[in-house]
This record gives sequence, structure tokens and C-alpha cells, in this order.
Amino acid sequence: MAILVLGIIIFLGMHLVRVIAPGFRAGIIESRGKGTWMGLYTIVSLVGLCLIIYGFGQARGETGMLYDPPIFLRHIALLLMLIAFIVLAAGFLPAGRIAVALKHPQVLSIKIWALAHLLANGETSSVLLFGSFLAWAVILRISLKRRERAGEKVLPVFKSARNDVLAVIIGLVAFVLFVWKLHELLIGVQPVVL
Repeated sequence: MAILVLGIIIFLGMHLVRVIAPGFRAGIIESRGKGTWMGLYTIVSLVGLCLIIYGFGQARGETGMLYDPPIFLRHIALLLMLIAFIVLAAGFLPAGRIAVALKHPQVLSIKIWALAHLLANGETSSVLLFGSFLAWAVILRISLKRRERAGEKVLPVFKSARNDVLAVIIGLVAFVLFVWKLHELLIGVQPVVL
């Protein structure tokens, strides 16, 4: 469990530098350049991600259950994951109505993903992992709101409703692929047991 905790601290800590220590980030960019910052950000994030993956795999077998979710919550989690995939796709495409309405679709997709997994998983390691990501996404969203008010962050501007259709199609295809095989191949757990 210690490796999982360390990975979460490193990964999410790096992703919160702009929120909790903006001067540190700005100082590195000013003295060493944006490329150096992006390289450091990428390396530290990858180390954290690798520790999370390894630590979660180790902790999954070692930790007990905090709660045993009823089966209907797994169905709700699946529906939420479909929405999360569509919202995530909308965040990567030029802005359609979905992205404009949600303002920060990628952050929202992480919140939905984390909540869905908290509903479906009651193991201590799962609650720690997904609870941490949910808390991080909430903190990030609050920070983004403040940056919008200060004029530092520009909201997406509507381009075309065609991008909404693409977001739904891409999200649906990704969801089906994950439920069908990818979740089991990448995570080692089949989300739907028939």
C-alpha cells in the first residue's frame, strides 16, 4: 500500500504544482524554459503513474473491504463510465456544445470516472486511489474557476455541433472496447461478468 500512496502523492502532487506552488513552476519556466518544465513534468508524472500501477496491483490483493457495494451500483457505474468517455472525447475535440456547456470536460470526465469506480469498488486500495483522483479533480476545478475569473484561463469557444456527434461516437466506441476487452487487458479486471 505504501507504493500506491507514494505514487498518488508524486503523480497528483505534480499535477497540483500550478495550484499549490505556481511560483515554483513559473520560476523553472523563467530560468530554464518551458521545454525543461514540460520534460520534468512528464518524467515525474510517469514515475508517479508507474508507482500507482504497480502499487495498486500489489495493494489490491493485500487490502480489505471498506464496503461491499450492491450490484445495482455497478450498473450505475457502467452508465457513468459511458458518460465519462463521451465527456472526455468532447474535451479533446474542437469545442462543440458539450465542451462549451461543461467548460472543462476533461476534468469532469475524471470526476465521473473516479465516482463511478468508488460506487463499484469498496476495497481500501480502490477507495484510496479513486478518492484521491476525485479530490484532485475537485481541487483542480476550483483552481480553474479562479483562473477564469482572473483572466488566465480561456473557456472553449463553440466551433461545430459536428464535434458533439463525434464525441458521442468516439466515447461510445471507446466505452464498448473497454467493457469488451481493454479494461481486462490493461487493468486485469473484467468490468462486466456475464
